[in-house]
Formats: sequence, C-alpha cells, structure tokens
Amino acid sequence: MNVVLIEDAAALAAFCERLEGIERVALDTEFHNERSYAAKLMVVQIVAGDEAAIVDPLKIADLNPLARALSTKTVVGHALQSDLKIFADRFNALPAVGWDTQLAAAFCGYGMAISLADLVSDLIGIRLKKSQTVSDWSTRPLSPQQVEYLVDDVRHLIPMADVLTERLERGGRYEWFAEEARALVDPAKYRPDAERLYLRIPGAMRMNRRELAILREVAQLRDTLARERDVPLKYIIPDDVMSGIVSLRPATRDDLAQLRRLDAGARKAFGDRIVAAVAAGLSIDEADLPRKPARPPGAEREAIVSCLAVLVGAIAAENELPPGLLTPRAALERVARELPTTAEAVARTLEAGSWRAGLVAEPLRALLAGEIALTVGGAAGGSPHVARVSHGAPAHPAETEAEEPRGGVQAG
Repeated sequence: MNVVLIEDAAALAAFCERLEGIERVALDTEFHNERSYAAKLMVVQIVAGDEAAIVDPLKIADLNPLARALSTKTVVGHALQSDLKIFADRFNALPAVGWDTQLAAAFCGYGMAISLADLVSDLIGIRLKKSQTVSDWSTRPLSPQQVEYLVDDVRHLIPMADVLTERLERGGRYEWFAEEARALVDPAKYRPDAERLYLRIPGAMRMNRRELAILREVAQLRDTLARERDVPLKYIIPDDVMSGIVSLRPATRDDLAQLRRLDAGARKAFGDRIVAAVAAGLSIDEADLPRKPARPPGAEREAIVSCLAVLVGAIAAENELPPGLLTPRAALERVARELPTTAEAVARTLEAGSWRAGLVAEPLRALLAGEIALTVGGAAGGSPHVARVSHGAPAHPAETEAEEPRGGVQAG
C-alpha cells in the first residue's frame, strides 16, 4: 500500500481530486479533546484504493475541501461516531453513508465494544501492533512507528466490512445494521440536546419550573460561549456555579461577585450576558415553563423495569445480540412509567425502529399484560436460560429442564 503524508493545501487538493470516482474509503482520526469544546484534530488517516493518506491538520489550516470530498462517499470506520462528530462540529459536513465495523460486529455476536485490534485478529487473522495507543499526536514530526500505527488503524477496515457484510446478509441482519447506521450520518445526532444541556447539571432534579427555566437559559448561554471560545463548558461556568446563578438570580453584573468561583475576568467578559439569560428565564410565561423531569421509578416501578430488562436480556441472548443494542434502560423506564397497552404503543415508547420493534415490542406488551411470565429453564441440564411461560405452559415447548443446549441465531 502506498503511504503519503499530506502536509499542505496543494497536496490536499491533489488528494481530493484522486478521491473522485472512489465510492468507499476507510477513515480514522486522532484527536485531543481535553481543552476544547470540539475535539481538535491531530491526524486524519484515509485509505482510498491502494493509497493510505496521512493528513496533517496541524499544518493545513483549512480541511473543508477534504470534508466536502468525503460528503459523497461511503466512509468505513471503527467506532465511527466519534470521528464523524468532529466532521459535524468542525466542518458541518458528514459523509453520504457511514459504515461502522464495531456496530456491524455487534449484530454478528461480538458484543457492543469489541476493539479494532481484536476484530482485525478474528476476521483478518492479523495482530496489530498497538505500541502507540497513548502517543502524543500533537508532536511533529511523526515517527515511523507512529505512521505505521496510523496506517494499521485504517488498512484493514474495508476488508473487514466485506467480511461483516457477508455475515450480516447470511444471518438476515443487514437491514437491521443499515437502519442503525443511517443515524450515523444524521446531522441531528451531533447537535447539542437542549435538555441535556441543563437537566444533567447537579441540582436540576430539585428545581421548580421557574428555576429550570433560568437554568435552561444560562445553560444555553454557557454552551454558546464555550463554542465561541472553543473551550470545555466547565471553563466558562462550573456546574456548581450554574446552580448558584439560579439561586442568586442576579439583576446586575455586580451581583455576580457573590459567586466566588466566577472570577472577575469571567464577570467582565460575559457577566452582562449571564444577567440577560437570567432575565430571559424570569420573563417566560407560566404556561411555557419547562416541565419538571420525571422522577426515577419508585420501588414498584423499579421492579417492573428490572423484569422488562430481564426479558430484553433473554431476547438478546436468543439472538446473540448485546442487550444495550436492543433497548437502553432509559427506554424501559419510560415503558414502566407509561405502561403502553399495545405492541405499537410499546414501540413508540421505546422509540424503536422496525427491527427492534419486531424483536421486543410484542413480548414486552405481553409481559406488561400478565400474559407471560419469566422463569429459568434448562438449569438441570446445565444450560440455564430465561424462559417465557404463557398460561402455565412454556412459551416454547422445547424449553424444558432436560432440553439440549440451544444453538444458532433466532431472528425473532
């Protein structure tokens, strides 16, 4: 494979021209995100055809041409979301198709978080050298060992995607994977969630609706300021100071001096904007105030959530899928609160796409309706598993204490 270092705008333009006519490329990035709002790119690695390109963002000021070139491609990566988030944040551009080998592997029975090295070893039979895992990618020049590591991170991605595609198609799961993968190139996935900006601040759950309105306005301001300055949120206003602002309700910039962890420089730089945000929260009509977040389930509902989770875990095991890929716990908590009575309503409550709904919606409805119960089957035969029992008889007659160990993948 031909390896090229791209360190200036002219070389980048020439590489983008070479990308024309190539439909599928492999992508990985190295980045630092400790001191910035959006992750700072240190290196971009791309395999296109028989060429591996190492693009240096520290030497090329404008990577927008590369982002535009990739916007028409199928981009193959491993744990691709973190790479695409950088392109969404930095360049407001995403590829046409995102193909995540880690996500595909989850549908093939590898679990949710298999590493690139382990997947390459299993699918391709090659052991990667991971000697540069903790490398400082801001140093220059890149060493030969670093370049080798960077190329290894992308050279096997497309062959792995081909193997995984064949397995997904053979197991009847390619459409399941494709449905999940479409979300990777949805710009909305990478936009800040307005509720996450303020409801995750410590103390929010104890606030009344007016206080939440103030907190929401200040949180949105903090996000805007952090984005403008490209620094982490906590560098603008620490979380505990956010709650302090809500309690204080400052009417002037000088009032902010009562908050000891908001220094004079911050008060001077954006104190007036904080005061304006507080005033905006105070001026919101009563009917438009944010709703108080639902409290965590009580003891009885927590037990229901646990039962639902056991059933989801059993369905996941039957289909050799990670339970978290089927249904996150937060979605089961919504089901326990709302208690939907039809499979369609369960699917809506779960916000489940077609493949998820087909696996879990009806079983969850039946469990909520008391039409099935859960028990442990196969323990005496040394192959314990959760069995569904309907009207006192096993939902699956073969699931008896003496049954043989199960094998294969059931699509539900």
